Amino acid sequence: MEEILLQKLNAPTASERLSALESLVKCEKEKPLRREDDANNHIHTTYSFSPYSPTKAAYMAYKSGLTSAGIMDHDSLSGAIEFKKACQILNIGSTCGVEVRTKFNKGFGKINHPDQPDCVYMAAHGVPAQNLAKFNEYLGFYREKRYIRDQKMCNLITEKYGKFGLGLDFYKDVYPLSQAHEGGTITERHLLYALAIKLANSFGKTNRLVEFLTNDLNLAVSDKVKGYLLDESNPHFIYDLLGVLKADTKFFYIDADEEMPLAEDFIKFAKSMGAIPAYAYLGDVGDSVTGDKKSAKFEDSFLDELVIELKKAGFLAIAYMPTRNTPKQLQRIMKLCRDNGFFEISGEDINSSRQKFDCEALSKPEFSHLINSTWALIGHEYVSSTKGVDYGMFSESTISKTPNLEDRIKAFSLIGKNTVINN
Repeated sequence: MEEILLQKLNAPTASERLSALESLVKCEKEKPLRREDDANNHIHTTYSFSPYSPTKAAYMAYKSGLTSAGIMDHDSLSGAIEFKKACQILNIGSTCGVEVRTKFNKGFGKINHPDQPDCVYMAAHGVPAQNLAKFNEYLGFYREKRYIRDQKMCNLITEKYGKFGLGLDFYKDVYPLSQAHEGGTITERHLLYALAIKLANSFGKTNRLVEFLTNDLNLAVSDKVKGYLLDESNPHFIYDLLGVLKADTKFFYIDADEEMPLAEDFIKFAKSMGAIPAYAYLGDVGDSVTGDKKSAKFEDSFLDELVIELKKAGFLAIAYMPTRNTPKQLQRIMKLCRDNGFFEISGEDINSSRQKFDCEALSKPEFSHLINSTWALIGHEYVSSTKGVDYGMFSESTISKTPNLEDRIKAFSLIGKNTVINN
């Protein structure tokens, strides 16, 4: 019975998924061990790219022992209400945000985007419930522009793979893999996922697949990944194959343009909605911990100057992921945040079934402030939703009463924790 209900957490409709979750929670006899010193504010769902519906994403966070969870889809807030309802059923705190790419032409070149210069990944955290629909309507324009570009990139993939009988049709092969029909977005990962399915259907989990990847496509396949691809019982096979394909995107990647607002314009709109605009720090990548980033130089060589420009542009926070960076990188970004008055937010992005929802690094004393930040986000959303955005953590009235950021974080963190205790 529990296995059937677990499968229904990814059912076609939100009502089916939430109903299954309610039944599953009643069936389960053992509750997960709660991890009070852990949090994740950057969980993707099927409304961008993920194996998990908003309901199942919340459940996976809960089963990992998290006492809070944060949804963070690309260009979409369409799964946010379902996610919040799921977290209420599970009695864990929730926070809602959206990740976007924005134009940031300040002469830095490549910043935190591996494929495109003068572009930054950023987030709007803590979107109040009453503004989710309006914010999502605003994002709809950029989703539609993205679909146009997606189709062009599909054509480029077909140009390369068509000779192998592996071309992609956007509406036949890619669109059905998304939640675009319900306001979700379609990312480059969707294109690669569709291609991975084609390869799987053609070659299966065989040496022929590995030979095709290495000999015909000139892609690197490590012994570890080769083992994954040949493992008949591997439940993550398609995601592992996608990871190999992701190493070669230059041949089809088209620079985003119309689907990206100016950073300053997006920040202004996000603030008007009561959200907290945050820059997503990536940092130079050496041996990628998560295995989905190639060794590359990003913003570390000009980070001090970049932080100054972020401040000028109106960013209020910087988000970073403790498991993705070295201790030296983390110490530097934390110091820059404190020296420049940035709110610090953390979250490990989840978009593959192989990834863990928890972040063991957060149990270390030097990252304890990130737990308080999570609860402060939850408190900010609660106050902004119940009293109005003029009472949020970064509103003028709140800052005038409590100018010190650390004091505001403590106050809103307490409010956030109380929303779960009193649920």
